Amino acid sequence: MADLKEPLLPPRPGSSSCDQQSRPSASGRPLFQGMDFLGLKKRSQGPRSWIKVDSSGNSEVLEVDKFTMMRHCDLLACGLRLLDPLFVYPSTILGREKAIVVNLEQIRCIITADEVLFLAFVDNYVLRYAQLLQKRLTMKNDMGVGDSWAPVGGDLAAALVIKAYPLSDELTSKISTLHLEGVRRLKSRLVALTRRVQKVRDEIEQLMDDDGDMAEMYLTKKKRRVEKNVSLARSRHDCMKSSDSTTENIEESTKGEVT
Repeated sequence: MADLKEPLLPPRPGSSSCDQQSRPSASGRPLFQGMDFLGLKKRSQGPRSWIKVDSSGNSEVLEVDKFTMMRHCDLLACGLRLLDPLFVYPSTILGREKAIVVNLEQIRCIITADEVLFLAFVDNYVLRYAQLLQKRLTMKNDMGVGDSWAPVGGDLAAALVIKAYPLSDELTSKISTLHLEGVRRLKSRLVALTRRVQKVRDEIEQLMDDDGDMAEMYLTKKKRRVEKNVSLARSRHDCMKSSDSTTENIEESTKGEVT
């Protein structure tokens, strides 16, 4: 029954500190090497600390103010406010032209075509998720054609089983007020957990059911389209300059012949 004193649900963002050490990834290099997590800023004003993980699995901590981040990701202030740990918002996935703003429980981040930016408010769950993402991106190049990702969530289900089975066994062997109270508290936490998970699931399912929203989330394709348009515009500009230069040369040569 002593295990019931440990919270089954993770705390809300912004309350815990991280003393977790960096562990080596599948490629052998340490995760978040050289990062001082204790020095991550939690201030609401001025520069904030962000954990940046690029498409290759490399990571670094950035100190960026909100206006610079808004320009970098082409976001409005209301979109960036969804990530602020001082405010409580429902689970939301917000798609914009150059970025996706994710607010799902403890995971608050900005996804672009080239990187993922986690708001680093010194939370164990954020750092663990960033480490998991970095591991997967690092392993991506080492995977063969027939390889697949390991399922996510098995360890969480096992943790729930470990919590529930001892109480069930105790209640089977002896019915008492103490055992019934333990089951009641566990059930309350499971119901709360189910509601929170359902909100996240509903948000993701609603997004996946809309083909238009899913197309808007294809940031890499949108970036390539923009780059292609810019390249075509430059080509047209260079072609026009070349044409104007050729016309001027012809006019000058014609004037010379007339003279």
